[in-house]
Amino acid sequence: MNLFRNLLFWLVLALVGALVAQMVLQDPGEVLVRFRGQDYRSTVVGAALIVLLAFFALWLLWLVVTLPFRGWRGFKRRQMRARLTDGLAALQQGHWTRAEKLLELAAERDEVAAVARVGAARAADARGDAAAAARQLDALTERHPIAGAIARAERALTAGDAATALTVLDTPAAQPLPPRGLLLRAEALAALGRAHEAYGMLGALRQQQAVPGPALDGLQARWAAASLIESPDANALADRWDALPKPLQADPAVVGAYADRASDLRWDEAAARNIEQALSTQWDERLVERYGRLPTTAPDTRRAQLERWLQAHPESPATLLALARLQPWPIAEATLHRAVAQGGGARGWEALADGYVAAGDPESARLAYANALRASRGETTLALPNRDLRQQIHDEAAIEIRDEHGLPRLRE
Repeated sequence: MNLFRNLLFWLVLALVGALVAQMVLQDPGEVLVRFRGQDYRSTVVGAALIVLLAFFALWLLWLVVTLPFRGWRGFKRRQMRARLTDGLAALQQGHWTRAEKLLELAAERDEVAAVARVGAARAADARGDAAAAARQLDALTERHPIAGAIARAERALTAGDAATALTVLDTPAAQPLPPRGLLLRAEALAALGRAHEAYGMLGALRQQQAVPGPALDGLQARWAAASLIESPDANALADRWDALPKPLQADPAVVGAYADRASDLRWDEAAARNIEQALSTQWDERLVERYGRLPTTAPDTRRAQLERWLQAHPESPATLLALARLQPWPIAEATLHRAVAQGGGARGWEALADGYVAAGDPESARLAYANALRASRGETTLALPNRDLRQQIHDEAAIEIRDEHGLPRLRE
C-alpha cells in the first residue's frame, strides 16, 4: 500500500510539473519591479530564480554568521556528554568525589540534569555527606519534581524511613507517578504496616509493567500474607481471605499467615480447615508444623487426619511431631524417635525432652535437651540411656536417606 501511494504521489507531481512547464513555455509572463525611479523587467521564471538565489544567499550568510555560536554550543554539548559519561563511570567504579564533581558539572545542562543530579546525590551519600546529597536532591526537585520525588523516596526507604518516602511520593508535584514511583509507594505502604493498600496497587503495577512477572507474583504473595496478618478483626480477615485468588489460597506462606492470624482470633478450626485444603493441593512441611500447633476441640479427628497424611508421607518429620503431641507418652516417645530419625532435628529432640520431663526421667530429658542444642548447631547427637538393644539398633539404622525425588525417608 505504501508503494502504491508513493507511486501515485510522484505521478501526480510529474503531471503538475508538466502542466506548469507547458504554461510557462506558452506564456513566460512578465514581472515589473519599479524601485526609486528605475524599472526592472523579467520573466516569471527569471524572477522566481532570482528570488530563490536571494534566499539561498541569505541562508549561506546566516550559516556563516551563526557558525561560531553553533560551534560553541556543540563544544558545550560534547563537554556535557563527556562529563556525564565519565561521572557515571566514576560512580560505578566507586570514585565518589570525582563522580560527584563531574555529575554536578554535567547537571548544568538541563537535558541531563535529572540523571546527573541523582548520580551526584548517590555519590555524596556513598562518601557519607548527607548534606551534599540533600542539596543535590533539592536542586533536582526544583526543575524535575517527579525525578526528585523518586530519588528522595529511594533514599528514605534505604534509610528505613518509609513514612518520609510515602509523603514525598504523595505530593501533588510528583503526580502522576511513573512505574518506578508506583513500586516505591507500594513498598513504603507495606513497610508501614499497610500491606492491604500495597496489595491494592498490584493492578497498576502489572499494567505499567513496573516489575517482571515472576517478581510481581512474589510481591503479590508477600503482600497478601502481610495483609492477612495485619487484619484488625475476624471480619476483615475473612473478607481479605475471600478476596484472594484461588492460587494464593493454596500458597503455603499465605495460608500460614491466615492460620496464624485466625488462631490469634481463636478461629482455630477455620485455620485448620484451610491448612488441610492447602495441603491437599501442595504438600508443605511448614504448614503441617503450623497445623500441629493449632489447638483443637476434636483431638481424635485431628489424629486421624495426621495418620492419613503419615501414610501418604511417611518421611514427614512435621507430621510425626504433630502426631506425637496427640499421643500418650509411651507411644509418643516412639513417634518422636522416628521423627528425629527422619530429620526432625532440634524440634524433635526438644519434644522428646519435654516428654521425658513429664514422665519423670530427668537424665533422659537432660540428654535430649543437650541433643536439641547439638542438633541446632549441626553437631553429632548423643545416645539416650534406658533404650534396649532392639531400640538402639533401630535408632542407628533409621538414618535419613533420600529417594529419587530428593525427599527424606527411612531405611528399613
